[in-house]
Amino acid sequence: MPTMELTKEGAVYVLTLTNGAGANTLTEDVVGEYHDILDKLEASAENSALILTSSDQKFWCNGINLEWLLKQPHDYFPKFVELLDELFLRFSLLPMPTVGCLTGHVYAGGAILATTLDFRLMREDRGFFCFPEVDIKILFSPVMYDILRLLPDHYALNELVLTGKRIGGKEALTMKIVSAVYPGETLFDKSMELATSLAKKDRRTYAHIKRGLRQSLVKYTL
Repeated sequence: MPTMELTKEGAVYVLTLTNGAGANTLTEDVVGEYHDILDKLEASAENSALILTSSDQKFWCNGINLEWLLKQPHDYFPKFVELLDELFLRFSLLPMPTVGCLTGHVYAGGAILATTLDFRLMREDRGFFCFPEVDIKILFSPVMYDILRLLPDHYALNELVLTGKRIGGKEALTMKIVSAVYPGETLFDKSMELATSLAKKDRRTYAHIKRGLRQSLVKYTL
């Protein structure tokens, strides 16, 4: 069963995560779905933008599906990390503007996924942003470290990844993890407003500047 849906409103693609019952977690099949969507987005040529959102008001993305992961062979995890690295790199360097509409909890691999996006807008009254890897004993890969460094406040990043603390929307804004926070009822509209304005940018120029700002990630694709 699909766990996401791609639609388009004007010049804005909207990728909606639809597995709220499963906290929109990541498995190998889910990663494959993301890649299929990215293939479609990269094949498009017109000026456009992407919103990544969730149909669920509690979960945006809770990271790796740990229950599923524990059922895999004991030597599978390194392979899955490579799959995640590839996915995160593609989102980080996607040649169009990207906006995260963070409707609910954003944890672990979900928080890394959100960090790959150009802009993040978060619900101000519900949901937590968290890198809990230090508590769940999962290490970041070199690719993930370079993605984490995209966050502008390195003091805040240091605090979040070394303590595993969870923060709500208002604190995430103070720590510069997100660009803005809004009430739940206006969050998507504000995300669409931003994405629509970004979709007017010349796509080739935007993509070139984006890659220039993210040279630390480009090296992994060479």
